[in-house]
Amino acid sequence: MQKYTSDEAAAEVARRMRRLQQSFHVFDEAAAVHLGLNRTDLRCLDLILAGGPMPAGELTAAARLSPAATTSVIDRLERAGYVTRGRDVANRRRVLVTATEAARTAEREVYGPVGEAGRAALRNYDAAQLALISDFLEAARHVQEEQTARLKGEA
Repeated sequence: MQKYTSDEAAAEVARRMRRLQQSFHVFDEAAAVHLGLNRTDLRCLDLILAGGPMPAGELTAAARLSPAATTSVIDRLERAGYVTRGRDVANRRRVLVTATEAARTAEREVYGPVGEAGRAALRNYDAAQLALISDFLEAARHVQEEQTARLKGEA
């Protein structure tokens, strides 16, 4: 392992983070193509899979899309067999979007091997190192969210 000064080490971490972000984009594009979706549809499907049945309005907010764009996404996901929509029994005016078993199967097929490979890679670290990595990832996410807000004029 190469020795760095603190500034050099920070610069190296930044370079590696940039390459990591690029690899995420390439993977997401490949996953979308594999599933016959576009990137926005894949992002929305991920939100639905993670959040369980989701009101269309919440999907609109979470994905930061217009209501019309969200309707188009749901239409495409429904045609692809990845979601169903139905009325919320608690609020009949609200539409709930639910992932189908086909979506869950696709999730396991696409992301299951990634999770297994990630868990295998993490076995190379002890608990203290994993805690440090986890702390860094949380700090990095926070920085990304702040900078996204800055670019959108929300800061």
